[in-house]
Amino acid sequence: TQRSFGATMMPGNMALGAAGSEALATAAAYASGVELAALGVHADFAPAVDVNSNPKNPIIGVRSYGSDPARVAALGGAQVRGYASAGVLSVAKHFPGHNDTAVDSHVGLPSVDRPRESFDAVELPPFRMAVDAGVPMVMPAHMMAPALGAKDVPVTFSKAALEGVLRGELGFKGVIVSDSLDMGAVAASTPVAE
Repeated sequence: TQRSFGATMMPGNMALGAAGSEALATAAAYASGVELAALGVHADFAPAVDVNSNPKNPIIGVRSYGSDPARVAALGGAQVRGYASAGVLSVAKHFPGHNDTAVDSHVGLPSVDRPRESFDAVELPPFRMAVDAGVPMVMPAHMMAPALGAKDVPVTFSKAALEGVLRGELGFKGVIVSDSLDMGAVAASTPVAE
């Protein structure tokens, strides 16, 4: 059972995706933002703009707006605008898309071994839309993405993925903020000093 602690329980991303309404997504983010601002919270680590393309994914599920990249992009952009209109910073996550993984990055190091064309068609459109909507922060995923240059380190630490793709190709100029650094994916990718 979820407890609201006095805040309004908003519909999650899956519910917003089922409704398919940009206006509703904007309104939900705005209402959340107003309540967060009233509590003195200046940033919300939302929205998750991962496309739900792999039913075996153990971590995204209901955190996604759905399996259609265009719908995810539209609803994610709508939420970015809703938070902004309430004066709250939003964070698009998990760049470049944590959707096609079979490993939970909280416990292990996932890898998305898909061609670049797949990223361009599925994973990147929601981030492009979030950037176009003015998202001030982006959170990278603790995962390998060889097609984007994250071959030896997770995207979180990959200059090729962050500077080359996120900043260079998508034109993101805001703050890149890391997910938790005590997650299993980071521990699995960090060599232990002997």
